[in-house]
Amino acid sequence: MSASSQPSFGLIGLAVMGQNFALNVAEHGFDISVYNRSGDKTDDCVRRAQKEGLGDRLKGYHELSDFVNSLAKPRTVMLLVKAGAPVDATIEQLSGLLEPGDTIVDGGNEWYMNTERRAKEVAEKGFKYMGMGVSGGESGARKGPSLMPGGPAESYAHVKPIVEACAAQVDDGPCVTHVGPGGSGNFVKMVHNGIEYGDMQLIAEAYDVLKNVGGLTNEELQETFTKWNKEELDSYLVEITSKIFARQDDQEGMTGGLVDKILDKTGMKGTGKWTVQQAAEYSVALPTVAAALDTRFISGLKDERVAMSETFEPLGLGAPKPKEGIDKAQLIDDVKQALYCSKICSYAQGMNLIRAKSEDMGWGITLGECARIWKGGCIIRAVFLDRIKQAYDRDANLQSLLVDPEFAKELADKNAAWRRVVALCATEGVPATAMFASLAYFDANRRARLPANLVQAQRDYFGSHSYERTDREGWFHTVWSDENSADSITTSVYKA
Repeated sequence: MSASSQPSFGLIGLAVMGQNFALNVAEHGFDISVYNRSGDKTDDCVRRAQKEGLGDRLKGYHELSDFVNSLAKPRTVMLLVKAGAPVDATIEQLSGLLEPGDTIVDGGNEWYMNTERRAKEVAEKGFKYMGMGVSGGESGARKGPSLMPGGPAESYAHVKPIVEACAAQVDDGPCVTHVGPGGSGNFVKMVHNGIEYGDMQLIAEAYDVLKNVGGLTNEELQETFTKWNKEELDSYLVEITSKIFARQDDQEGMTGGLVDKILDKTGMKGTGKWTVQQAAEYSVALPTVAAALDTRFISGLKDERVAMSETFEPLGLGAPKPKEGIDKAQLIDDVKQALYCSKICSYAQGMNLIRAKSEDMGWGITLGECARIWKGGCIIRAVFLDRIKQAYDRDANLQSLLVDPEFAKELADKNAAWRRVVALCATEGVPATAMFASLAYFDANRRARLPANLVQAQRDYFGSHSYERTDREGWFHTVWSDENSADSITTSVYKA
């Protein structure tokens, strides 16, 4: 086989995401070799390719050496295997087969520091390494995901024709960009997932207050979310939520809405936790995502929650109930505005974390490009991402999305509705933790003066940590103890 006729791209890992992305590559006219440790998945992928008329483009191999040898040089091998140790094991196997100049692309939900480490390790062998975030689930992988590749620019240039063709396509281009060097692509995907946690929790809270305080039926909820998806909340998550409310239980002998039969325990894979940990590391406030994560933790304590409900219900603190005489139309409109404002805060927090990390690592990430490539293919795709991109286009050094003139005006205009919803949730016992967190984040950021002065006084009192003053330069310490007379209480000055 001549080099010109050899496949130009290889993929290892043929679970749901891997198979669908491989077919996506083949459908766009690129030859691709595929391999999986268990040969049955390789055979499944080949059969799917043949069934879809892509058999000439996609070739499967049962031996790793045959797979590697099928690729044209310099080779590009993409991994879609489970993050962590399985990736290291696969790289170790490939190391004896690849040659200097070849590139490994890890498309899993990997911890960015693993990517940084692996890039250094394979560089010693002459290979290049890229970490590429892939968002969109099964459908996105097949029809066009959002791709967030990070690593050497020359490696990206080599795979650019393939990833640009396979990515979701929106009005201003494919949903892929070279995010930056090292583990930047994995980091941006991680924050994307953190924002996704926040988005999902905010939507769940909107559902909670509409159903359990507003008394909306599943049919009314379906109509509401369908309408919202044609307005400023137009997004993938709002769209699928409307479809979830419409789905009836299809188990034999069962009736009613399927959503009501699903156990209220939320799973997770760790990227939301990583996002919150990184925010803490960089002292970046991320309360909406943290609230979403906390709520997932609490949801997992099903038995404990049931027991606690049995303790408090006899004390008059039962689950929220539909409020008599409530104006459903007004509530629906208020919740829509509260959800929108809370989402702005969530995205603002995520963008601030990306910026802080990029500045520290010297990655040079363009925030407007992050918003652009999230407009299609990914789970958090939404119409208002185009406006986020425009905000960063207007001012690449924007302190926060909250102070962009357009978003600031919307936050002010929707402010009253947002507060009505949060107040209603508080009085009726709806745990809208992410909405509470978003509103508190907004209120704290727009305050010129916070009660942190008292916290600083407390820290100085018990730990002599000192404090700054509003009326003069330097650091000060006061002897606060009332065990001595007022005359012996002194203030020391430390020059800044």
